[in-house]
Amino acid sequence: MQVTVSPGIVKGTVTANPSKSAMQRAVAAALLANGTTIIRNPGLSNDCLAALEVAENLGARIKRGDDHFEITSQGVKPFYDEINCGESGLGIRMFTPIAALASIPITIVGHGSLTTRPMHFFEEVLPQLDVKCTTQDGKLPLHIQGPLQPKNITIDGSLSSQFLTGLLMAYGAAAEEVTITVKDLKSKPYIALTLHLMEHFGVKVEEQDFEQFRFGKKQAYNATDYTVEGDWSGAAFLLVAAAVAGNAEVQHLNTASAQSDKAILEALEKAGTHILPGVFTVNIQKNGLNAFEIDATDCPDLFPPLVALAANCNGTTKIKGVSRLAHKESDRGLTLQEEFGKMGIRIDLEGDIMLVHGGTGIKGAHVHSHNDHRIAMACAVAALTADGPVTIENAEAVNKSYPEFYDHLQLLGGQVAVAANS
Repeated sequence: MQVTVSPGIVKGTVTANPSKSAMQRAVAAALLANGTTIIRNPGLSNDCLAALEVAENLGARIKRGDDHFEITSQGVKPFYDEINCGESGLGIRMFTPIAALASIPITIVGHGSLTTRPMHFFEEVLPQLDVKCTTQDGKLPLHIQGPLQPKNITIDGSLSSQFLTGLLMAYGAAAEEVTITVKDLKSKPYIALTLHLMEHFGVKVEEQDFEQFRFGKKQAYNATDYTVEGDWSGAAFLLVAAAVAGNAEVQHLNTASAQSDKAILEALEKAGTHILPGVFTVNIQKNGLNAFEIDATDCPDLFPPLVALAANCNGTTKIKGVSRLAHKESDRGLTLQEEFGKMGIRIDLEGDIMLVHGGTGIKGAHVHSHNDHRIAMACAVAALTADGPVTIENAEAVNKSYPEFYDHLQLLGGQVAVAANS
């Protein structure tokens, strides 16, 4: 589908969509628990729906209510020998070690950009835990056969914090007196979110400087009641929209959250935005914006909204952490450079640094999402201060994480026209 966003002012109040990071972790914990878990304020993005389907295939029974899901499980007891993680990077990296708790052979597949993402680290780590594992030249499909035997292990944390999340969650159900040692961990806040959620489900991990994770006596996940908090990753786009084109209040955001993308507040503050944070709400008001410097290594998903912000700031903004962008839905560093270039914004990539030359004026243009949800949203936000409309091809990419995005932009007064692809 094609979406055209016209320049204009945004103003109003909107509720943040549910966090897909928290939702997917909660679904995994509910699968590992014994009994019925209630997940309230559930996410309904494609990644969240894929997680529910994976949990179902691995043995959970799922019932959908008006504003919640009931997930009944007795641990990992697969109904099928294949699971499909859709296009979710977190889904495949988190559910693979969990699926490996079963003794039957399981094939793990996905589609879209997931088929091109590297999976070789599974072959390096899982055999150390007695899991047979093969990929197709480091790519999907992935074939595993457990059961996974938790042992003392050292892993490279620069590969993927999402894989560590899966390993921690799987160990939580089966480990006794073992330690996971991690070197060079990226995205520590996401691991903090994982540990927080595991504890909510009754499994406590002793963590030391995010380098050692110790499991003592054997524990079990308890079925429980869990409310998914608002998503800082998606809300970042609305907060930036308000900062560059008006003012808005985004509700259901926990300012004490463990989500790493809460760092958008730091960037907005450095750029000179008026911010009024509450406990579960953030109010943003446009102000004169200046270039800023920020390290986004631990929050790579913020690059697209940061670029939309930087494009509106006077001067050259410096963002660190480009190395984390290559294996997203697109190679995000290059994609941002290409699509914002069409809108007249120059972006230089220098090793791990991105330089955004802002304040030069954003031009109306025809851009492409590259089937990347965050690129589509960044272009839509940039359109608000362009000199003419911006048309986004493959705009439906937002369904991966934030299907309500264009509706929320309209709620704030954004002029959004949707057309089917001709």
